[in-house]
Amino acid sequence: MKVVLQRVSEASVTINGQVHGAIDHGLLVLLGITIEDTQEDIDWLVNKIAGMRIFSDQDGKMNLNVVDVSGNALVISQFTLFASTKKGNRPSFLNAARPEVAIPLYESFVETLSRKLNKTIPTGKFGADMKVALVNDGPVTIVVDSKNKL
Repeated sequence: MKVVLQRVSEASVTINGQVHGAIDHGLLVLLGITIEDTQEDIDWLVNKIAGMRIFSDQDGKMNLNVVDVSGNALVISQFTLFASTKKGNRPSFLNAARPEVAIPLYESFVETLSRKLNKTIPTGKFGADMKVALVNDGPVTIVVDSKNKL
């Protein structure tokens, strides 16, 4: 499981011309799921995301996490995070989990993050054509992969 975290001052996702989810200050979480991912990956990533000190304290140092700043999170499924570009110019997505595996893990991730942050988590819609808008604050963008724990 892999996430791209973006510290944002605002973010939203639009589907078919309608805003489906939006947040102000917090994290945009782009989530990619592979066929090998489990609840263990979800738990590890959620703890890592909640504890990630990427928000500024009163001295301008990145010492605070999303919980410390009462930030929000917007989660978007992003199978393209597992694109393989080794051969040719057309990416392969063979490492991305198929919907029958990915959807339950995606839903569990959102539920687990919601419990950890004690907030409702707006999301995109799995498999939909989405338009994601954001104002990256900093900019701060961090990639976290549950398979690179050590």
